[in-house]
Amino acid sequence: MKFRIAIIGAGNVAWHLAPALEEAGHEITEVYARTLKGAEEVTKRLYATEPKLDLDFAESRAEIFILAIKDDAVAEVADSIILPEESILVHTSGTLPLDILSYSSASFTGIFYPLQSFTAGQKMDLSEVPFLIESADQEILQKLKKLAKSISNQCYQVRSKDRKAIHVAAVFASNFSNHMIRISEEIMRRQGLDFEMMKPLIIETISKSLQIGAKKAQTGPAIREDFETLEDHFRFLNFNPELAEIYRLISQDIIDS
Repeated sequence: MKFRIAIIGAGNVAWHLAPALEEAGHEITEVYARTLKGAEEVTKRLYATEPKLDLDFAESRAEIFILAIKDDAVAEVADSIILPEESILVHTSGTLPLDILSYSSASFTGIFYPLQSFTAGQKMDLSEVPFLIESADQEILQKLKKLAKSISNQCYQVRSKDRKAIHVAAVFASNFSNHMIRISEEIMRRQGLDFEMMKPLIIETISKSLQIGAKKAQTGPAIREDFETLEDHFRFLNFNPELAEIYRLISQDIIDS
């Protein structure tokens, strides 16, 4: 089953999602953004899609309208967008509930959330990205499932409250772990050292954690309860009290776990 789809938004998710949907045989009718430049960043990656600068889609040929925008803009845009009859409006948020779309002009609503971290310009294979879908209407749910399976091998029906838990877990697994790597980079740079030497350790740690489980894979002074080393590291980090406190809190959590 092929769909006609309009993308509302021109950020990282839209940059990846629109071409993947088109490559799967769906037609991307329009891409909306607040600026022409923003819309064209996505449409230039597509075959024949119109950039759009207003939210009046009353005459659109699209069946599915995907809100690929920041969470704090979803309610306002959903309330403002003008849609044709029998339209399906979905958002791609990991944390916002389904009912945030309840006041829109859409005939049907749903969620089409890709569980992945996206960066425009970075190549990504969406076939391995889990898509979490939800709708109160069974027919729409089946359509979203077919849409997800046309671009990905992984599709899950997930309720809003469970999706929020998944999103929180994803923040720890992705955003926080990335931030820890950034801190590591800063410490190495401060000492005039090459961060390249850390990369094999990071790769092995992630690989081992996924293979045998993070709890079994945990190493380091905290899990050994090597308090002398912990105190030595804490003193070393006195150049930045905030980093020292992060180190103390995470070490204590490892000990307590």
